[in-house]
Amino acid sequence: MKQTERATEGLLALGKKTEYANDYAPEVLETFANKHPDNDYWVQFNCPEFTSLCPITGQPDFAEIKILYIPGERMVESKSLKLYLFSFRNHGDFHEDCVNVIMKDLVRLMDPKYIEVVGIFTPRGGISIYPYANYGRRGTKYAELAERRLLDYQMR
Repeated sequence: MKQTERATEGLLALGKKTEYANDYAPEVLETFANKHPDNDYWVQFNCPEFTSLCPITGQPDFAEIKILYIPGERMVESKSLKLYLFSFRNHGDFHEDCVNVIMKDLVRLMDPKYIEVVGIFTPRGGISIYPYANYGRRGTKYAELAERRLLDYQMR
């Protein structure tokens, strides 16, 4: 088996024709093994074209979603993450809910050492909303990191 085949073994979305979910679809998320689980390092994803629907009016909300994490044993595969984030396109939820749901789904999926998710939503009705959520593994230095970053978080 070639190295590229081993690297993609078990990943279903990568290399196939893209099919988009009609609503919130956490089941599309996939992981792969972190080759450096003993190292602490940051991984950042930026999704500048995130959309969801207002649960009250049904109007679209636009945002940039930023995900930063320190991986543990598993890492999220980027195409599956893109498909997951795009699945919010027809999903009605408040900005704060979207950010917290994304964070919780990623924690369940890959059990990172630390993760934070920021939503930079464009103004609607003259108001911008920038929700922030984070998580660090309980009982570790990453829980302390989460507390410190939350308390020191600088809103834009």
